[in-house]
Amino acid sequence: MNEEYDLIVLGTGLTECILSGIMSVNGKKVLHMDRNSYYGGESASITPLEDLYKTFKLPGSPPECMGRGRDWNVDLIPKFLMANGQLVKMLMYTDVTRYMDFKVIEGSFVFKAGKIYKVPSTETEALSSSLMGLFEKRRFKKLLSFIANYDENDSKTFEGVDAKTTTMRDVYKKFDLGQDVIDFTGHALALYRTDEYLDQPCLETINRIKLYSESLARYGKSPYLYPLYGLGELPQGFARLSAIYGGTYMLNKPIEEIVMENGKVVGVKSEGEVARCKQLICDPSYVPDRVTKVGKVIRVICILNHPIKNTNDANSCQIIIPQNQVNRKSDIYVCMISYAHNVAAQGKYIAIVSTTVETSDPEKEIVPALELLEPIEQKFVSISDMYAPTDFGKESQIFISRTYDPTTHFETTCDDIKDIYHRVTGSDFNFEEMKRKKDDIFGEE
Repeated sequence: MNEEYDLIVLGTGLTECILSGIMSVNGKKVLHMDRNSYYGGESASITPLEDLYKTFKLPGSPPECMGRGRDWNVDLIPKFLMANGQLVKMLMYTDVTRYMDFKVIEGSFVFKAGKIYKVPSTETEALSSSLMGLFEKRRFKKLLSFIANYDENDSKTFEGVDAKTTTMRDVYKKFDLGQDVIDFTGHALALYRTDEYLDQPCLETINRIKLYSESLARYGKSPYLYPLYGLGELPQGFARLSAIYGGTYMLNKPIEEIVMENGKVVGVKSEGEVARCKQLICDPSYVPDRVTKVGKVIRVICILNHPIKNTNDANSCQIIIPQNQVNRKSDIYVCMISYAHNVAAQGKYIAIVSTTVETSDPEKEIVPALELLEPIEQKFVSISDMYAPTDFGKESQIFISRTYDPTTHFETTCDDIKDIYHRVTGSDFNFEEMKRKKDDIFGEE
């Protein structure tokens, strides 16, 4: 350990593992440490089931009806991958896909007036959806066509909309859309958690809906993918990439001190030894004095022995409860996967509810979601703080990731990865630089 590294990474969350993988591919000498005995940090998948009970300090052990403990891989943070999104690109460019298998999530649903409906995601589905009346359908179809054809470099496609100045609220007015359609367009297609986007320029929303449509077009059932054996496979895949390119990994390493000289990081002390470095990347838990709290999130892992009602018995799905439907400021999400993804015992389903905490009684806030899941065999509740860095690393050369937010996909995580990459290297993130070097000595295991 008493060596000099270009970069030390603390914590094996997905953000940290992707960055250490990319930096290793780019020829940096990387040391990656974690105080835990497992990969994934906050974004780990817990196995066996007995460990999940311990993690949540539940008394006793799982009942026999839960099957074999080893058959379970339960994500602590629920997220899916957008099929055409940034994380899939990162997996493809680095070839980390060779270590993993993915399944398409079977459906995306939206909650309206106490019921759940399939999210219409193509013009044909929109026309047959019971979410809207006949005239609304035509207007919605016109909006989808406008978005599909919109090209910011071709003024013929603008139809009087300047995407850099026209707000999304004005675009909805232009197409004369009602509140319910606005709700599911903004929250189930553009995947916004709040309504702040309405008064911002519409380009971001147009791009989000395009991402949804392009992701959906790849596999058909929904725009989401999920890895077999759980999300914990993702950080491990990128850790393997880093190791192939000479990165050193150490789990179970208590971090005693981040060593500073003249306001700049020079090393990390663990078990009495100091590893020296020029730069450091870490998650907020390693530097509590350099982050600020930006909110709280509640997540409830629910074990079921049945699919969710009104989802056509899907073995995986997402349900979005738009905030307007339940008098909130932010949406409630349900992500459901099952034994079909090798994350649960035969015949079992895992539904994870998550949202931003808005009151002093977070468990009451998610009741509308829990009611959709009844009966629930076992619940595991976590309420955690979300942190963002106050130190952006310019002087200290310490680069801190943000806590995972309640969104149900990895787009915001990828934005954070690109931002940290830019601050660490001084150059813009480029997918091409992630490509494995074909003639590398480390190219294969």
